[in-house]
Amino acid sequence: MDRFKINEVDKVEILTLADNYIDLASGDNSDIVSRAFPIKDMQLKVSILADHGFSALVKCTTKDKTRTMVFDFGFSTDVAARNADALNVDLTEVEAAALSHGHIDHFGGLDEVAARIGKRGLEFVAHPAVFRANRYLRLLPDFKIGMPLPEKEKIEEAGFRIVETKEPYSQLDGDVLFLGEIPRRTSFEKGMPAAFYEENGKEMWDPIEDDTALVMNIRGKGLVILAGCAHSGIINEVEYAREVTGINKVHVVMGGFHLTGPAFEPIIDDTVKSMKKIGPDYVVPTHCTGRKAAFAFEKTMPGQFILNMSGTKLTFTA
Repeated sequence: MDRFKINEVDKVEILTLADNYIDLASGDNSDIVSRAFPIKDMQLKVSILADHGFSALVKCTTKDKTRTMVFDFGFSTDVAARNADALNVDLTEVEAAALSHGHIDHFGGLDEVAARIGKRGLEFVAHPAVFRANRYLRLLPDFKIGMPLPEKEKIEEAGFRIVETKEPYSQLDGDVLFLGEIPRRTSFEKGMPAAFYEENGKEMWDPIEDDTALVMNIRGKGLVILAGCAHSGIINEVEYAREVTGINKVHVVMGGFHLTGPAFEPIIDDTVKSMKKIGPDYVVPTHCTGRKAAFAFEKTMPGQFILNMSGTKLTFTA
């Protein structure tokens, strides 16, 4: 297949604006990990909120030039933006946006984040299936839960210019690669069994083919892969990132790996074994990875495991 050019950058910063976990007393800062600190005016009076969702501010720096984008927006309408305020994050620096897939725990906070960005016409990249109508979860034969969908008109009203693509797509002039639709190749990553949609009165299983990731390339270190929920399988996403960039070395794999709950816990071992074989320098489970899977990564890859949480900034350098 065609390979897509991706720039080498000197530094990648990923600031998590929303994630499922928070611990303001962890005290485990390092050269890579910078935790949120609940201090304002030298008093303990600022909190950071956890949310069942994900949002991140991504910065790529080469020499003295830094480019900034937002990836996903969290679930609740105000959490990602409120955390940005608490962290004194200047969202007016944002130059582009991308949505990992069309589930509300990744776009629910879009309006408030967009309001703080305060610009018009910013590129908003997403797979066309993000806008698929009539999605729902069928948990029992007669028990369905509707899935709200992002609306093009509201995204445009918020100030964005939508770019729909199934193919890999370059953002920030080549500093970031939006992966597009991920081929499903592993034997164990089979998607979400309870996900469906209705089309022309017929129930269809939803492969959630809009699910994707961002990829960066740190000079001398390799790829940084940032997933939203990995409905296409985090191993599939990593292997596709290697394939389309032609870069085999993986420095960081971060994101929701969707290994929580009884439908996914049976594939935790296969996923962890495959990740260990890939051998990233760091593995950072977030959001929907789940407690059991996160523990499995920490136990199996203790030197590579990083615990993420809302308000954490991770800095990876050349």
